[in-house]
Amino acid sequence: QVQLVESGGGLVQAGGSLRLSCAASGNIFSINVMGWYRQAPGKQRELVASMTSSSTTNYLDSVKGRFTVSRDFAKNTVYLQMNSLKVEDTAVYYCYAHLMEMTTTFMPSKVSQYWGQGTQITVSS
Repeated sequence: QVQLVESGGGLVQAGGSLRLSCAASGNIFSINVMGWYRQAPGKQRELVASMTSSSTTNYLDSVKGRFTVSRDFAKNTVYLQMNSLKVEDTAVYYCYAHLMEMTTTFMPSKVSQYWGQGTQITVSS
């Protein structure tokens, strides 16, 4: 089993900054992609940013130049640095990991995707 635990988030004024962290633990053989989705009330969940194991990044157009995704590969952790926050960035943010799980004998077992518990980001005007 694998767990993703998020930290960070909260309330910030428009123009401010926040940093999210998400650590993956458990029976992990390797992680291909880690990243962040968000879901605002009444809207579909959307991909905000992601980073592959080769450090290739992908961003939602509306956050380019303001958000930065990074990973600490040794710690199986992904970060999201959010600057110049806007009211429209208000949402619940979920981290995710697309990974290969590991057997009890340290062999690769299956490809899975796991989600964090979600953290609320509220940007006030």
